[in-house]
Amino acid sequence: MNENVIDVLIYIYENYMGGEEELPHDQILLEEELSEAGFPSNEIQKAFDWLDDLARNQVSMSQNPANNTSTRIFTDLEQQRLDIEARGLLLSLEQSGMLDKTSRELVIERAMALDEDHFNSDDIKWIILLVLVNQPGKESAFAQIEDMIYNNPTEHLH
Repeated sequence: MNENVIDVLIYIYENYMGGEEELPHDQILLEEELSEAGFPSNEIQKAFDWLDDLARNQVSMSQNPANNTSTRIFTDLEQQRLDIEARGLLLSLEQSGMLDKTSRELVIERAMALDEDHFNSDDIKWIILLVLVNQPGKESAFAQIEDMIYNNPTEHLH
């Protein structure tokens, strides 16, 4: 099975964060369940680290929000790893007000923290969902992204 960190994160979201069942308080039990589901232990650990870093960065970035008058220029590495459709999705969501500049930066930072060479818009939607899931005041944006993932997988905001 060739699973990556995004697959582990999606599994965690679909089985715990997006449903009624709570995330086990014991990380070892969750790790065992993920192993039984077929995920490699190194990818499980990377997913746990990614979620821990997300929580830390959400606190840090909320205390130091992005400048509202700045213009976002993607670095060469970001352009290589985030395809044009993914970058367009981020811009579209920001322009529509679903993402603010701080959330956008957190999504980009979390994407770049993954060991993937390439992200498409579907990958970015999942990262956005994971970023927004616990952000106060972003419930509507979260619901819209979740709807995009589950109900309209090919629909884009224009």
